[in-house]
Amino acid sequence: MSGIKRDEVSAASELNVNDVHTILGPESSFEGKLAFEGTVRIDGRFKGEITTDNVLVIGQGARVEAQMAVGTVIINGDVVGDIVAKQAVEIHAPGRLRGNISTPQLTIAKGVIFEGTSKMEQVAGAPSNRVTLLSTAKEASQS
Repeated sequence: MSGIKRDEVSAASELNVNDVHTILGPESSFEGKLAFEGTVRIDGRFKGEITTDNVLVIGQGARVEAQMAVGTVIINGDVVGDIVAKQAVEIHAPGRLRGNISTPQLTIAKGVIFEGTSKMEQVAGAPSNRVTLLSTAKEASQS
């Protein structure tokens, strides 16, 4: 079973490599409704609806066309569709998102393509709204 590379998950995430319960591999293709508990990683193709209160990881090279209602989504691949996340949305390079986001916490790394709108609202019991822009260690030392 393949795991999540440490560089694909931000330090702020509490996701552990061993926490991934299900993986849709690079050769897989699925269409329909996906509802789950725990952490799921998609490395292949998915089209439809995704619902969870937990974590969804879109791997590099994955192609997802879906309306999502999730706890947290971590995007490294290509996503088309709207996302409502109760906790957070993280988009890491070379990730691409074409759709609208509603979440209390949004992280977008340098090199990401995001076409859409973002709406950040306080969710009861969630930390205050914040946008985090990531930079490389080299860029941080030059500041």
